[in-house]
Amino acid sequence: MSTNKFLILKTDDAKDLPLPSRATPGSSGLDLYAKVTQPVTIYPGQIEIIYTGVKLIIPRFHEIQVRPRGGLAYNHGISIVNSPGTVDEDYRGEICVILVNLNPNSPFVVNRGDRIAQMVLCPVSTQDPAETSQDLFDAYTKTVGGEGRLGSTGI
Repeated sequence: MSTNKFLILKTDDAKDLPLPSRATPGSSGLDLYAKVTQPVTIYPGQIEIIYTGVKLIIPRFHEIQVRPRGGLAYNHGISIVNSPGTVDEDYRGEICVILVNLNPNSPFVVNRGDRIAQMVLCPVSTQDPAETSQDLFDAYTKTVGGEGRLGSTGI
């Protein structure tokens, strides 16, 4: 396997759907497609799980982040509840997307093959936490932003 590829398996009921793909060569995300058997209406405030028909073998020390599509968010108020959704390297099940309709006025219909989200392959740190003493914690705290604020440099 080349270092710039990872493995995708389409489920038997998704053979007609495209593989996740980039809209342009410069896109960081690969579009995920809805594997619904009939249109699914998501009413204002409603949450629906939409399956994509793909399973992945994610490279070691990486994760897939499932993110909303900007056009769906802006044009229809459609987002992802747990954005970004994390898919761990050892997960082998089908990728699904938890969509929510944030538009208070309009239902949204998901059809088979619609682009519903994007996935981004990201490296992750695998450092484990180590408990420390208050003195060592205080020494590090004096050299960084401190505590009690939302941002390390204040808001």
